[in-house]
Amino acid sequence: MNFTSDNTSGVAPRIMQAMMAANDGHVPSYGADPLSAAVQAQLRILLDAPQAQVFLVSTGTAANALSCAALTDSEGMIFTHRHAHIVEDEKDAPLFYTRNAELVLLDGADNKFTAAALKTAITYTKHVCQLDALRGMVSLTNVTEAGALYSPDEVAAIADVAHQAGLYVHMDGARFANAVSALNCTPGQLISGVDVLSFGGTKNGCLAVEAIVFLTPELAEGFADLMKRGGHVTSKMRYLAAQMMAYLDSGLWLRLAGQANRMAKRLSDGILAAGGSVAHPVQANEVFATLPRSAHDKLHAAGARYYYWPDDPSRTGPADEQILARLVCSWATTSAEVDRFLAQLS
Repeated sequence: MNFTSDNTSGVAPRIMQAMMAANDGHVPSYGADPLSAAVQAQLRILLDAPQAQVFLVSTGTAANALSCAALTDSEGMIFTHRHAHIVEDEKDAPLFYTRNAELVLLDGADNKFTAAALKTAITYTKHVCQLDALRGMVSLTNVTEAGALYSPDEVAAIADVAHQAGLYVHMDGARFANAVSALNCTPGQLISGVDVLSFGGTKNGCLAVEAIVFLTPELAEGFADLMKRGGHVTSKMRYLAAQMMAYLDSGLWLRLAGQANRMAKRLSDGILAAGGSVAHPVQANEVFATLPRSAHDKLHAAGARYYYWPDDPSRTGPADEQILARLVCSWATTSAEVDRFLAQLS
């Protein structure tokens, strides 16, 4: 009963098999192999972006930090939610790669900000800094760190405000598959107005691969050099490409995400039925559940693993003390695993 993170699950069998198949023989290195070219072609079709430029890296932090560096620099600003992954979980990597761009932090329920909130922040920033125009970017995370979704209309509205202000738009899509699956939309509908997408794979059944997709292709000029300077050019790129090709093949990426989302819904429904509560709407594969200390103790004794949120509580306290925890389902989470968890709440 491991609900600590979707990073703790293994690799989906078809993806591991694809890596083994790619292990045969010799092929050109540094992305000049046929699989890497095929990945770009496949993502262009999937995202309905025929001119997109695609670059593969092995971590989500690299994808986000390098994307930010492509869109702004030390004289620019990054407008994003104050609890975005690039703010709280990447140890200032985006600031390191942009040479200390300024963060402008926005608020909003469920770690989302609205187009209206962005417009207000832009107006205020221009006034306070006495600027006629801004340089920089907007970054939104879909799925958010609270498990919430931006709809296609919300993304398009934010992008419209950003572009009117001369700002580029980046989407952190570490859980992009979960968002597309949950919203039942096409991938292209969810990236309207987005300039650069971090297209995640690692959290959803891959070993270690993320795609940086330049939907505005001219922004990719010089990006290969940026990747090289940043130490993120993989010599044996075929292994990253093999993962991504298997991930995209026959809609595997959506089936894996759909399983994670369904298990989160099953888990949430059971927690609510048992008298618990959730702190955020359960829209994808994360559940933020509040349970009494006694229930947590029983769950941990039975072998359940998950994180208290945002921090560990004191070691002792009243049995009825309400404590928040984050539970994350993955492609590998089974209904039996969820039901064993819920049985401890009965």
